[in-house]
Amino acid sequence: MTTELATKATGGELVAAGDLANNPAAVYLASLAHGSRRTMQEALNTMAGILGDFDAFSCPWAMLRFQHTSALRSQLAERYAAATANKMLSALRGVLKAAWRLGQMDAEAYTRAVDVGSVTGETLPTGRAIAAGELAALLKTCTADTTAAGARDAALLALLYSCGLRRAEVVALDLADYNPTTGALTVRGKRNKQRLAHVVNGSRLALTDWLTIRGDDAGPLFLAVNKGGAIRQGQRFTTQAVYNVVQKRAAEAGIESISCHDFRRTFVGDLLDAGADIATVQRLAGHASVNTTARYDRRPEEAKRKAAELLHIPYTARKA
Repeated sequence: MTTELATKATGGELVAAGDLANNPAAVYLASLAHGSRRTMQEALNTMAGILGDFDAFSCPWAMLRFQHTSALRSQLAERYAAATANKMLSALRGVLKAAWRLGQMDAEAYTRAVDVGSVTGETLPTGRAIAAGELAALLKTCTADTTAAGARDAALLALLYSCGLRRAEVVALDLADYNPTTGALTVRGKRNKQRLAHVVNGSRLALTDWLTIRGDDAGPLFLAVNKGGAIRQGQRFTTQAVYNVVQKRAAEAGIESISCHDFRRTFVGDLLDAGADIATVQRLAGHASVNTTARYDRRPEEAKRKAAELLHIPYTARKA
């Protein structure tokens, strides 16, 4: 493992590269996509804290046996929702596999230690759908801003919704990823998977306006803009900056608080409501499984609401 990669795996902590090369947590985290490292490191830190006075890099993962991982699974099932617990168990399996591959666990100990089942249960997806009027209000605040930031933010919000992009995906975009002739946009998603998105109608107009101001210099598609309104050429937008834009424009539009992921949720729900095939929506969203896409399908809930309205409750409201 190189010193640079090892340092990235630890979130920038200065630890000797030789130590990291044999640390199963560092090896596991270094194998992940950049956008997943922080989440999985937090998961390892949490589990290490449950196991003792450890963090991800000091925990003796190679010493864990089935009785330890089984007890850890029980603790996670009690404390967290099923999806969160299973994400942590995935990190546990990953770090144990790294320990085995490093020769720190024999095959039998590793096989037994990872033989813990997933936590069962289902929760509703977090967040909410963005109404059409709210989206219009958000874009209106951007067009009212005559600076370069206004044009940039309009294009950014339009792509978040119309292409269902994740924050990490939108900041990774380069100018070369967009074909202005066809509107095709190459998106680099999780696990280095690429997909094509299509920038159409209002989104295409918003992106064209931003590119007119941005210029045709190679580099990141979305650039930082200083307080004076000048574009910082070559300075790529960050995921935190995307979050800040969403919060700022939502506050200016006077709408209820929203998250960046709410644009993606709305993208999936609106396409399914409009009759798009769920397999097609899955590919557009870059979901690994159609089951993930189905979690954002609002149609079953609407059908259940209509079914509930078939019942009659013989109650008359009180007079004021």
